[in-house]
Amino acid sequence: MTAVAHSTRAVARKGTSYWTQRRRDNLVGYLFVAPALLGSIAFVLVPLALVGWYSLNEWNVLAGTFEFVGAQNYQQLLADEKLRDSLVATTWFAAGLVVLNLSLALLLAVLLNQKLSGTTVFRTLFFSPVLVSLVAWTLVWQLILQPEGSVNGLLGFFGADGPNWLRGESTAMVSVIVVQVLKNVGLNMVLFLAALQGVPQPLYEAAKIDGAGAWTRFRRITLPLISPTILLTSIITIVGSLQVFAQIAVLTQGGPGTSTTVLIYYLYQQAFQFHHFGYGATISVLLFVIVAALTLLQWQMRRKWVLHEA
Repeated sequence: MTAVAHSTRAVARKGTSYWTQRRRDNLVGYLFVAPALLGSIAFVLVPLALVGWYSLNEWNVLAGTFEFVGAQNYQQLLADEKLRDSLVATTWFAAGLVVLNLSLALLLAVLLNQKLSGTTVFRTLFFSPVLVSLVAWTLVWQLILQPEGSVNGLLGFFGADGPNWLRGESTAMVSVIVVQVLKNVGLNMVLFLAALQGVPQPLYEAAKIDGAGAWTRFRRITLPLISPTILLTSIITIVGSLQVFAQIAVLTQGGPGTSTTVLIYYLYQQAFQFHHFGYGATISVLLFVIVAALTLLQWQMRRKWVLHEA
């Protein structure tokens, strides 16, 4: 009996195919993720490695020179006063954009969450700028904000003299922020609206019975339950604010002076206007570090203010 059993197992092992069902499933899974993995390697990891390498060199395309300079570009980064100005402008732009965008998006979502007639029309109206071409949107606002544009024309109708919005030291940054907020506030509004519609209504009814007012219900029920969406929208908005280029290039070209020269526009100036590609790569490394640090900071802070996070 023992010899027969061993013979049977040997025949079974010999006839077993290498491509078992489990291995076929694994192969199919690898094939599905391969395009995304190869794309990430080709368009994310390889460019990041090349940028790091270029930051250690001075590359002048016009002169045809490529010289290894080591940490010289990073030393220049620490001593560059114009870079400090661009960091200040970036901070103001990011802070203004995040606060105005998130607060306006949440306000619109709360209003559109009410059971009122016409909310679908207003929802479409506020979301439609998200679908409009960025350059087209910016060009239209460039005409609107001109000294003879629609905004100053409306102010003149009420007897007020409007400033030169895109050339004033105190109005250029505000104008760029408002244009960007109006362009993308609809996306965060839709995300907030979806989160608000997922809040259980019995919680509000129980709070009303206990005597909680509207503000208390919003602070104690709504905000905690939509805190994951607040985290998501804040990360998207902050990262997006550090990557705004087209609006600056079209509306102000970084002016007046350097008041709207944000970090990514300063990178563009160094690399593509002054042809300092090595130094431009160094600035892009700095931008990557800032974005990664802010994202990691927000992700770590989620434990303190996002509901159900431990």
